[in-house]
Amino acid sequence: MIWNHCSDVAQVRAQHRGRVALLHLDEIQPVVLEGPAAAIWDLIDGQRTEQDILAELEAAFDDVLGEMQAQAELFLASLEARRLIEPAHSTL
Repeated sequence: MIWNHCSDVAQVRAQHRGRVALLHLDEIQPVVLEGPAAAIWDLIDGQRTEQDILAELEAAFDDVLGEMQAQAELFLASLEARRLIEPAHSTL
């Protein structure tokens, strides 16, 4: 699956790159992402597949327990449920 940020999401980034606040414009509570969660957000660009994102995460963070893939998949599903990301539409 390839994901895009939803167009109805506002984001504010802390000066250091490891923290971002997101707000879907139909919601009243922001979502604050830090560490690997913020890294995943940054990797969502409408071109990388989930496997591409996972490979970059594994290169950047230790996955000692081998749980990163399952956690990343759950996290992406939660971003979709909150309407912060949506599937990218192919132009082919």
